[in-house]
Amino acid sequence: MTNRRDFLKVGTVAAGVSGVVTNEDGLYAKPKSKIRKDGFREKLLEGLGGPWPEGGNLKPKLLKTEQKEGYRLEWITYELEPDDRCPAILLVPDGVSDKSTAPAVTIWHQHAGQWHLGKTEPAGIAGNPMHHTGMALAKLGYVVLCPDALCFEERQDPEKKLKGGAYERFEFLRYVVAGKCMAWKNIRDMRRAVDYLVSRPEVKADRIGCYGHSMGSTHTWLVGPWEPRLRALVGNCCLPTYDGIHRTKLLHCFPNFIPGIHTHGDTPDMAGLIAPRALHLNLGENDRGSPIKEAREGVKTIAKAYEKAGAPENFSAFIEPDTGHVLSDKMWEKTRKFFDKHLG
Repeated sequence: MTNRRDFLKVGTVAAGVSGVVTNEDGLYAKPKSKIRKDGFREKLLEGLGGPWPEGGNLKPKLLKTEQKEGYRLEWITYELEPDDRCPAILLVPDGVSDKSTAPAVTIWHQHAGQWHLGKTEPAGIAGNPMHHTGMALAKLGYVVLCPDALCFEERQDPEKKLKGGAYERFEFLRYVVAGKCMAWKNIRDMRRAVDYLVSRPEVKADRIGCYGHSMGSTHTWLVGPWEPRLRALVGNCCLPTYDGIHRTKLLHCFPNFIPGIHTHGDTPDMAGLIAPRALHLNLGENDRGSPIKEAREGVKTIAKAYEKAGAPENFSAFIEPDTGHVLSDKMWEKTRKFFDKHLG
């Protein structure tokens, strides 16, 4: 029986997920040239699976509330598409109301092979205290939305036939055979999260940002090009390039893989499409999930995109020496100051 590691190694290439070019032996060969400028956005949208449908009525439901020190938690659900609702937790600072509004941040949680965790980790209820970022931002005065990504926490297999990575693999392949990919679904869901924040009377609709660690960082630069209402975006510890993935034979989470795109560009080219809106990336020099050789070049690629857009000051990156796949104190300080500058 094929295990998950072997499946990912073989299945992603066989499905054309990386968009690679092959040599006469059928093995991976780096494309000789890439078209990274004109038409890349259109190629990216095509690889993702095409335009997203209109959002429609959110049909929000409030399930329960809980008062914490300095903020309250609201357990909610809202409609992503017919027969698909997203469980989420909203954190509202004390004193924030429709008469005293505040900026907002939506947080995309990490992967870490922890399918039982999603929204509750950034909301400060479960998981690693390092990643209780939603709670920290709420204490700083931001309204914070923490949704579950597909396949995590309350969005696992509703029939309980498949568990953990098996269900994630099933969903990834289900979208691939439909001519889309997991990233397409994730982007659609994230845009609905912004719809929800905009609908809240406590939120300054022109002061919305997003933050994500690891897979959440991938989600940040994935949704950024397609969600202009996000004014400031922070990705922490995840800028894996296809060049780096292939050089190191890195097995990564499904949202990183977009069919056919590597012949036209790489993940930094996607992040560059966020320009001129504000983007900050934190990276650990020793993070094996983002091979640093290619990530450094990727940062240069993004910087060039911001220069071309006439907004070089709106992109920043911090690569912390001797640091791995974490949210360090220095990374958090960069994040906090970035949101204060662009959303405050």
